[in-house]
Amino acid sequence: MKSPQSIAIKTEQLVHTVSTSAGELTILKGIDIEIKEGESVAIVGASGSGKSTLLGLIAGLDVGTGGESYIYEHALSNLNEEQRATLRGEYIGFIFQSFHLLPSLTALENVMLPAELSGDYQAQEKAMAFLQQVGLQHRLDHYPRQLSGGEQQRVAIARAFASNPKILFADEPTGNLDADTGKIITDLLFELNASQGTTLVMVTHDNKLAQRCQRQLIMAGGCINEPRTRSNESESDEVSEA
Repeated sequence: MKSPQSIAIKTEQLVHTVSTSAGELTILKGIDIEIKEGESVAIVGASGSGKSTLLGLIAGLDVGTGGESYIYEHALSNLNEEQRATLRGEYIGFIFQSFHLLPSLTALENVMLPAELSGDYQAQEKAMAFLQQVGLQHRLDHYPRQLSGGEQQRVAIARAFASNPKILFADEPTGNLDADTGKIITDLLFELNASQGTTLVMVTHDNKLAQRCQRQLIMAGGCINEPRTRSNESESDEVSEA
């Protein structure tokens, strides 16, 4: 009998309000979600609906102005920035639309960096293995400026997985890529997600990409309007073909 999955991410009435020249603006309005360990979840919605704000809060990049967000039962509002950074280092990997590679480091050095910072003595060995897994074993000594957009995103994916994160956050991971390269990156992302058993949470405007996730959280006006779920791949295929 399969053991129950742990709750990797949870929010309780999460609210986020910012001050603007026109007054207070509430971006998130009482968000309640639970994401289980190993799930793949897409956050979708129109521009300005609060997707990226929600991603940043559940990833611990910031804290909400009300309610609570948890990473493996750690209440983020109880932690200062240094403690949240430590928590991110322990549990979280990131993939951004703009890659966020350090231009002065080679592909290998970029992938090694998070593991090195955490004191992993096998950082280079792991980085080389992941770069091989993403098909860039021949580009180890190349700098970001010498790589195509797709290659840079593959380096970013290798870097995210090399630190063995329990949770991977991806913000529009194919947004700066052409359709063919985007498909390659998407396939790679889900392959690595499945092989590593990592919880995957992504913000995307790409419906096809969102449908590959087990769940979709639909944002509208700062609220989750309608969570959609699927139990297996065949069900998803039937919906896609309908």
